[in-house]
Amino acid sequence: MAMSVTRTLSVHLLLAISLSAISVAAGGRLLPPLRDFEEAGFGGSFRRIYDTSKYGIFQLNNGLARTPQMGWNSWNFFACDINETVIKETADALVSTGLAALGYVYVNIDDCWSTPKRNAKGELVPDPKTFPSGIKALADYVHRKGLKLGIYSDAGLFTCQVRPGSLYHEENDAKQFASWGVDYLKYDNCYNLGINPKDRYPPMLKALNATGRQILYSMCEWGVDDPALWAGKIGNSWRTTDDINDTWASMTTIADLNDKWAAYAGPGGWNDPDMLEVGNGGMTYQEYRAHFSIWALMKAPLLVGCDVRNMNAETFQLVSNEEVIAVNQDSLGVQGRKVNVSGSDGCSQVWAGPLSRRRLVVALWNRCSEAVNITAAWEALGLDSSTSVSVRDLWQHKDVAEDVVSSFAAQVDAHDCHMYVFTPQTGSRAEI
Repeated sequence: MAMSVTRTLSVHLLLAISLSAISVAAGGRLLPPLRDFEEAGFGGSFRRIYDTSKYGIFQLNNGLARTPQMGWNSWNFFACDINETVIKETADALVSTGLAALGYVYVNIDDCWSTPKRNAKGELVPDPKTFPSGIKALADYVHRKGLKLGIYSDAGLFTCQVRPGSLYHEENDAKQFASWGVDYLKYDNCYNLGINPKDRYPPMLKALNATGRQILYSMCEWGVDDPALWAGKIGNSWRTTDDINDTWASMTTIADLNDKWAAYAGPGGWNDPDMLEVGNGGMTYQEYRAHFSIWALMKAPLLVGCDVRNMNAETFQLVSNEEVIAVNQDSLGVQGRKVNVSGSDGCSQVWAGPLSRRRLVVALWNRCSEAVNITAAWEALGLDSSTSVSVRDLWQHKDVAEDVVSSFAAQVDAHDCHMYVFTPQTGSRAEI
């Protein structure tokens, strides 16, 4: 009984401390994120273009995902063909290639890791054929590398590949994940019995919090019920779209769908347009460069989806671009968005977003079938026409222009994307 009372008091004390911390954090984050852009040089339309009215209101304050999560996920390349050797070798490769040092720290196992049925105690069981050492041993291995382990379950009776789901098993499954040392949960949406996701996803958050272990909660609701409007109080990220596939059509469609919810993202909670397909072979180098650029600009989670053990030089060059990663991980945490379209079918596009230190990231994205000249006009970017900026090219890694006024243009190849940081002379000229 004494032990029970002590545990109860400890839980209440931790809860009080957590609530206090949340209040302080929430209070800090409610400061206007664009307050540094109020000085001369930034137009009156700036706040309208980069609407942050929902910033700091909805995001979950559990101390995680203060910037978008980075790492690797097994599904896009391996699907169900996974095993503990693949996971260990992937962890090794993240470290040996230097990707881990750049922030790719989550090693996430997707569907198919468990047996088709629970055991007699109602517990999830790692498949003994593919994960004979168990998940805890695998987590220990990954942790020794300085990385974090993610796992997958479903807010339904079954996972999408018909393994046991966690619906009505949230408390026990969360305890099991925590006991194994899991750091990340991707929570899918299959076999959900038609139950409202607003009722299905919160119980797992409650269960994860009750374990006392920090576990990033990645909601994979597919955007069916507009999760950006409500999921920020529940998860650290929420899928805004159906699954991506390794095609230009899928990637561009998903980018547009995710763009709709830009105002709802911020530190602690991010719009998730699904994992990266860079390196899986279905798109050209230019298309993959556009994919990585726009995902970084949109503050999407950067989860590599290829076989990092066997990356070619082009793939590594794309996913290891420190300047583009820095845009994604920028401390301001405001999602960039599409600000101008022109040309045939709107295929000449300008995407942009505010960065810390009064800078802007600007992407010139050519979705046309031939090379075009794309212009970023100051009006579209929310800058006063007389504002002078310096321009740094993040793919060439060099400053390409000084004292640019009114507009900036570049020739962009078909399906390619150029990415820049603009530093207005009203602020300090600081490189990423």
